[in-house]
Amino acid sequence: MTLTRDVVIIGSGAAGGTVAQALAPLVRAGLRVTLFEQGAQLDDAEFTGRELEMANALFEDGGGVLTADGAMTLAFGRAYGGSTVTYTGTSLVPDAHVFERWAIPTLTHADVTARAARYATENGVHFLRDDEINENNARFADGCRAVGLEAGRFPVNTRGCRGSGLCNLGCPNAAKQGTHRVQLPAAETAGVEVVTRAEVLRVGEREVTVRVSARPPGAKGRESTWAPGEYVVRAAAVVSCGGSMGSTALLLRSGLARALPQLGERYTCHPAHILVAEHAQPIVNDVGFPKSYFLDRPDEGFILETCMYFPFITAKNLTGFGADHQRFLDAFPRLQMILVMAHDRPVPGNRITIDTAGRPVVHYTFTPAVREALVRATRLSARIFFGAGAVRVHAPSADPPLLTRDDLPHLDTRVHARHFLTHRISVSSAHMMGGCGMGADARTSVTDAWGRAHGLPWLRVADSALFPDSSDVNPYLTVMALADRAAEALTADLGALRAGADA
Repeated sequence: MTLTRDVVIIGSGAAGGTVAQALAPLVRAGLRVTLFEQGAQLDDAEFTGRELEMANALFEDGGGVLTADGAMTLAFGRAYGGSTVTYTGTSLVPDAHVFERWAIPTLTHADVTARAARYATENGVHFLRDDEINENNARFADGCRAVGLEAGRFPVNTRGCRGSGLCNLGCPNAAKQGTHRVQLPAAETAGVEVVTRAEVLRVGEREVTVRVSARPPGAKGRESTWAPGEYVVRAAAVVSCGGSMGSTALLLRSGLARALPQLGERYTCHPAHILVAEHAQPIVNDVGFPKSYFLDRPDEGFILETCMYFPFITAKNLTGFGADHQRFLDAFPRLQMILVMAHDRPVPGNRITIDTAGRPVVHYTFTPAVREALVRATRLSARIFFGAGAVRVHAPSADPPLLTRDDLPHLDTRVHARHFLTHRISVSSAHMMGGCGMGADARTSVTDAWGRAHGLPWLRVADSALFPDSSDVNPYLTVMALADRAAEALTADLGALRAGADA
């Protein structure tokens, strides 16, 4: 079936929801805007908090996508609201030095900060009250002070948080204000059409091919509003908002690499892993907001964040087998957790390609700088854990990985890059970025500073794939700001694009 629209948006996360809401005035002016989301829209009662059940419902491949060599896990959302449904809601804007490093003409820290502030207000971003900080988080702050440092407080996008601690599995209390709660409902109310269970297979000249699937028996989520089948949808403009993985893979399998030779390059992902420490007494860890504090060490190449993960993810992040592994899991009610995350830089060879089925494949090599950053992060985390009163620490870049207080004077030798062995340490990508980087021309980038694909004025990118380098912090608000810019430029250009499509 062939249909016609004025604008097609692909993806419903931080970028897609933002673009949909920003383009809503076009619908009121009589234009037709349709958003396609590959995942399903879940009803509130379907957010049960059961780990494996929700992972399969909300993440691509249950959150188990791996890099080409199997050394790192890549978790990204596939649902109405994208990854804004499954991340913790932390809402930071990068410092000015990030945009200086990016060096993109017309893209300034001031512009991004102003746009992000508007969405932060819209999504209820605020600091938690002191009485909302659970013990796992409070001990991190105490441990930082014990080693002479002061942790920063995360602003979060919640309204009416009840402290279930299930943010990464989709909030069961409708408190987290992702695009599924704010931008998408506003866009739909204004007349933007949202079609779920709709995978965009490829992009052609001013058109997309979409496959709509029926809900599998027993699966979570609503049926699509479109009948199952394959559609060709022609449009004056196509805006790709599928994230670093989704947008890059879509453009690659659409045969656009010849026109855009930098497709897939400049990939970064904030490689991260979890550290756990055991306390002598139970602490409040799995109840309450899980991520309240951070400690950014840009000169040392890493950031530490409070976290609390569920038993399966915790088990996956513990090295070894048998009794020592089981001992830490038995101590789950007494565990304090820290997420260590490296500020990686784009390097040749770290890129996104596609397999024979057109699915994204990430090629990623851990550079010496990333390894050293994660090792330094582990040493500091161990000092923070012991400063907070822990009795032992699991440090996967130590051999053996068990640290006690007696190891404190010897951390530089006990925790070392020679012990950072990929496939032995469970590393995950915290934030996938790049693949369709912004820049001056097609020789060095895929789009301009407003998301216009070089040489293809009808094609726009508006998500984290635009990042030419790491954002250093959670990219959620930066993505919304860049999507807002892309929507602004598209609104200005759409008259000419529609005329070109009709010619």
